[in-house]
Amino acid sequence: MTKKPLSICVFCGSRDGHNPAHAAEADAFGRALAEAGWRLVYGAGDVGLMGRVARSTQIAGGQTFGVIPVHLFDREVGKRDLTTFIVTENMHERKKVMFMNSDAIVVLPGGAGSLDEFFEVLTWRQLGLHAKPIFLLSTNGFWRPLTALIDHFIAEGFAEPSLRDYYGVVSDVPDLMEALRAALSPRRLSAE
Repeated sequence: MTKKPLSICVFCGSRDGHNPAHAAEADAFGRALAEAGWRLVYGAGDVGLMGRVARSTQIAGGQTFGVIPVHLFDREVGKRDLTTFIVTENMHERKKVMFMNSDAIVVLPGGAGSLDEFFEVLTWRQLGLHAKPIFLLSTNGFWRPLTALIDHFIAEGFAEPSLRDYYGVVSDVPDLMEALRAALSPRRLSAE
């Protein structure tokens, strides 16, 4: 019986953004996933950072699992040449399928959609609905304003300080891969 590969859900922008470092890190992360033998689970688009991480995973020989809602197929240029390609009816179903098929969540730079995805899985974690590791890849401090906002609503009494324990922040792909290995090795061992 072959082992199921670990699957990493990646939430990120459907644009490259202005800073070329974000695109470079998306490319590097896709290669790193393939080299680790892990499967990419993502939004199935072929644009922006999401397209970059998928293409670099594929070029490096990795497996890809994409999920796109029918209404975004044209806008995000649905990438049909993935290992697994799923079209859903809506955004909620997309996020559910991505989450259910992953062992960890990584959030690369992105906009409102990436924030929506991050806060949904963070809230589920806070409520005890899952224990999957969540990491923010904060290239050049991209997520610093977000973590400051979380600190602010903790300071204002709208969340417990333990909320910070439910996600990690890393600055580059090597640190991200190290953090994922540390977080996932106990899971892999307990599943065997």
